[in-house]
Amino acid sequence: MLRSKKIFYACVLAAIAAAGAIVHFTPPVTASSDTAATAAAAGADHAAALTLDADAARRAGLKVERIEPTEVGEMLEAFGTVGPNRNRFARVSAPVAGRLTTIAVDLGATVAAGALLAQLESPDLAEARTAHQQNKTELDLAQVNYERAQKLAVDASIAQKDVLRARADYERARAALAASDARLATLGVTAAVPAGTSPALLAVTAPLAGTVVERTAVLGEYAQAYQPLFAVADLSTVWVEASLYERDLAGVAVGAAATVRLGAYPGRRFDGTVTYIGNILDKETRTAMARIEVANPDGLLKPGLFANVEIARPGRRAVLRVPEEAVLLLQGQMTVFVAEGEGFVPRPVEIASRGGGWIVVRSGLEAGDRVVVDGAYALKARLLKSLLGDSN
Repeated sequence: MLRSKKIFYACVLAAIAAAGAIVHFTPPVTASSDTAATAAAAGADHAAALTLDADAARRAGLKVERIEPTEVGEMLEAFGTVGPNRNRFARVSAPVAGRLTTIAVDLGATVAAGALLAQLESPDLAEARTAHQQNKTELDLAQVNYERAQKLAVDASIAQKDVLRARADYERARAALAASDARLATLGVTAAVPAGTSPALLAVTAPLAGTVVERTAVLGEYAQAYQPLFAVADLSTVWVEASLYERDLAGVAVGAAATVRLGAYPGRRFDGTVTYIGNILDKETRTAMARIEVANPDGLLKPGLFANVEIARPGRRAVLRVPEEAVLLLQGQMTVFVAEGEGFVPRPVEIASRGGGWIVVRSGLEAGDRVVVDGAYALKARLLKSLLGDSN
């Protein structure tokens, strides 16, 4: 019995879709001058139709609006991925090999520029600092000998060759110290050893303010020189990288406004600007990368999220659009309810695009149609309920 009901229900739905069946109500929600004529033409169907009185219509929250062409900007839709702003992103490593003795931060930590991330003990750093101190001592000694030789040369108390030798020793010592200074500068450390610490101790600090988004540092591990230990990103702005097909490139320019929507935050829109369009197409996908920079003050846009992107194109065009709430799925087709006379017609439509709470309709509606913009789901429920009742 249940199976036969389901088969009958499916057949009735198919018949309704094919014939454009009308669900009637009494009285009409929206007044119309030709209501009487339309009702007379459809009078033969009224007895068998599902009716909605004024009270039922009010409880269902029905609202009908006449749609007219609306001027909108041309929009290009694309798919993209959220990523960090690479101009505000840094991978942090140590310039020398050493054993990690302190890990000061973890993933997700907010750090200021110069904040301590980790410490390590490096034999290479200890050697460099010791060599610098030795070169400085040798320079001081060479300078004293050279000045003494110059004084003795005034009254010929020393041979000229000894003066020249003292001068050469002084220049050699000065060059060695300069080389030590350059090596320490390259390592990003000072020659002076912090009080109470070892000359082998190296502090690894954050190069910019931001959030720790990667950490590979492990306490006690021996890290190699320039091995990535952390990644720090300033996520107050992010980049959304979208793929554009070659046919769409002519309509997109740097500086164009863009809107980003994420599945993680339904109904939310994030405004951005196109800051870069790739100069090379991917050989396999035949797409170029467009970069949209988006402000992210609340940190909602997390790197790795997928995004739907709409990029504004030059020019405007007239379209028919309806609120997203007006469109529903009925028998596998996107459908709207259109008020005709004293009833509602479920009319299939083809969607061109959606965004900002609106759906642009490519076909299925005409200018002047009166569309149910609120309460469409209540009508759908009543339609299905009436069909189930008839099947009994």
